[in-house]
Amino acid sequence: MEHRIVGPGPYRATKLWNETVELFRTKMPLRKHRCRFKSYERCFTAAEAVDWLHELLRRSQNFGPEVTRKQTVQLLKKFLKNHVIEDIKGKWGQEDFEDNRHLYRFPPSSPLRPYPKRPPYQKDVIKFPEWNDPPPGTSQENIPVRPVVMNSEMWYKRHSIAIGEVPACRLVHRRQLTEANVEEIWKTMTLSYLQKILGLDSLEEVLDVKLVNSKFIIHNVYSVSKQGVVILDDKSKELPHWVLSAMKCLANWPNCSDLKQPMYLGFEKDVFKTIADYYGHLKEPLLTFQLFDAFVSVLGLLQKEEMAIEAFQICCLLLPPENRRKLQLLMRMMARICLNKEMPPLCDGFGTRTLMVQTFSHCILCSKDEVDLDDLLAARLVTFLMDNYQEILKVPLALQTSIEERVAHLRRVQFQKSYPEVYQERFPTPESEALLFPEKPKAKPQLLMWALKNPFQPFQRTRSFRM
Repeated sequence: MEHRIVGPGPYRATKLWNETVELFRTKMPLRKHRCRFKSYERCFTAAEAVDWLHELLRRSQNFGPEVTRKQTVQLLKKFLKNHVIEDIKGKWGQEDFEDNRHLYRFPPSSPLRPYPKRPPYQKDVIKFPEWNDPPPGTSQENIPVRPVVMNSEMWYKRHSIAIGEVPACRLVHRRQLTEANVEEIWKTMTLSYLQKILGLDSLEEVLDVKLVNSKFIIHNVYSVSKQGVVILDDKSKELPHWVLSAMKCLANWPNCSDLKQPMYLGFEKDVFKTIADYYGHLKEPLLTFQLFDAFVSVLGLLQKEEMAIEAFQICCLLLPPENRRKLQLLMRMMARICLNKEMPPLCDGFGTRTLMVQTFSHCILCSKDEVDLDDLLAARLVTFLMDNYQEILKVPLALQTSIEERVAHLRRVQFQKSYPEVYQERFPTPESEALLFPEKPKAKPQLLMWALKNPFQPFQRTRSFRM
């Protein structure tokens, strides 16, 4: 009664859905039940289904022990809506499943979810302009020239070119690394790093590469505060001041600098509800619908914590800056609340950590498709984020260094092509350095005492000194 681990890759959410359905249909205990003086074979009560499925999900490494009974009930509602189960009268299609003694059974066939089909992906190869390629709209035949007065010297030059003694001159256009080139380098190398970590042959089924904005990546890397939080250029996309003040109040509880001390019992619960209402009414989750499959795919690496953190770092760089900033502030507040022993209980019947996950998981990650396991996957992701948010929301230093070195190398190459003489002076090669700095005469090595055969014997006159 255990899930197999579903690793990173395309359609991971669909694979998890299908496997959970198969396990539930094949392993769920069935027996005879009586209802209203009538017996029903091979069925189960709603409470029995919740008990069994809850235990299955909690033991699964794909979901983890944080799965709650309420989440299990929500999943069974989706099962009923999609005809994975039906009541004993054959009714299905509604989400009226409740944790009670109502009887359910499996239909004769339970269709698995098909994998979505996407158009074939064609990788765009980045081609930087060659040094001998003319700019668009120009050619060697249309080079503007000034009229030349013909004399004997000019006639000799043209005659020499015509007979092949002197190679013809060719106009060389100097190229520069444009801002668009730099942005494309950031985008391509970032996605290549993510693909390498996930161990995939292609990202086409996990991410629509064409929708990745390179400007977002660069902004998230460089436009940050000392604390590493993104700074927005467009202040209209900032968190409302009242939301930010409320978040600071709970993050620094009970030392609230922006607000006065609470004057009534339960003040902190009202502040928390204000924050939850704001994030709950966002039009799109903070991790965006577009990146849902990418983040779900990374969840398959949680058994390899360091790789998962690095993959999440790169995925978070792809977020719009306003989303990344909201996520950073929210995760910091959630982590501080969970670690604050002076914080009063914010909800009766729930622990603080469970409350944080249940309240904000849906506004952080969810899909457009209602039947996905987005609730369970979001809870799994948010739990991991809370434990590692300081590392995950950092800029991956290895990636940044690699890209900056790549850009610097291309700029050096361009400078070398444009100004070869100046480049040789600034960055001499061993050959050019030998020409610029002639070899100095080598100093004779000092005479070593051990080089003499008998260094301590007295000097003896030989026959050559005699007169």
